[in-house]
Amino acid sequence: MSTFTQQVRGRGARSNATSRFDSLKREAFDDGWTLEDEAPAQLRTSVLPDRARTIIARNTSPDVGFDRSINPYRGCEHGCIYCYARPAHAFLGLSPGLDFESRLFFKPDAAALLEAELSTRGYQPRVIHIGGDTDPYQPLERDLRVTRQVMEVLQRFGHPFSIITKSALIQRDADILADMAGRNLVRVAISITTLDRRLARSMEPRAATPERRLAAVRTLSQAGVPVVVMFAPCIPGLNDHEMEAVLERSAEAGAVGAGYVALRLPLEIKDLFHEWLATDHPDRAGRVASLVRQIRGGRDYDARFGVRMKGQGPVAQMMAQRFRAARRRYGLDRPLPDLALDRFAPPPRAGDQIDLFG
Repeated sequence: MSTFTQQVRGRGARSNATSRFDSLKREAFDDGWTLEDEAPAQLRTSVLPDRARTIIARNTSPDVGFDRSINPYRGCEHGCIYCYARPAHAFLGLSPGLDFESRLFFKPDAAALLEAELSTRGYQPRVIHIGGDTDPYQPLERDLRVTRQVMEVLQRFGHPFSIITKSALIQRDADILADMAGRNLVRVAISITTLDRRLARSMEPRAATPERRLAAVRTLSQAGVPVVVMFAPCIPGLNDHEMEAVLERSAEAGAVGAGYVALRLPLEIKDLFHEWLATDHPDRAGRVASLVRQIRGGRDYDARFGVRMKGQGPVAQMMAQRFRAARRRYGLDRPLPDLALDRFAPPPRAGDQIDLFG
């Protein structure tokens, strides 16, 4: 009996296994009656409000570069097969597979919650990262505008933030970003994993095309916004050969920095990724799987701090050397100034006493 995988139009995952927390497991399998030429199925996206009580999440991870973040959405319609946020859907009793990219949640009270938290007596500003989990500019944002509302609060408070996306929709908010950049209060990261449009469509089915992401880098850079390009994930045997080309094109578009992260396959992502490889890239599946294990000590993943982002061993070392050389060659290795913390000033609220000496 073989595991059943299904091509779903415009989606990344090939299955929808139950949450790892469910006692009753559900698994589809091929019983031999599946039509070989069946057309790709369609899957509708559902969207529900997430009534969070707080909006700023805090972490103590030593290798992520920030200790607080905001995620306006849970789940992501981009459907990137490698997304490290997928396992979090299990906490909702949903599958990290197709559920993650089709059963989505948004935080309608995000801006109000943020304003309340920033107004708390004694609050000390630190850079807030937007989008550390799921993409803040996924298609939902075009109409819901939760991310923009959050940014408007940060703009009014003079609060520094960074933001990461793989969506060209970020150009819509160039007005806020340019104003914040003029006060050294923002840094943008745009993820570009490949220049191959066919690979991008397979790997990131509902994200912006590579050329549109480069256009976003150019637009924001011309507006004075510092943009860092993330080659993430770097997948040995699949897209790693494009590292230099992506950095070169990004520098030409105006990027001021670059970073990379090696492919991470924690929890359910491992099986989802291998299913996708077998269906979309069967000619490379074996080699990619072997190289991934080589950078993870013979396993699919090593979650230890210090090695989880870059891997280890000869293949990982070569990847790091190539990245450093390319970043230097294209002028993307210059140090960037820390974002300003001294601009933070909660705006007066109705009924506040006037400060005679401020």
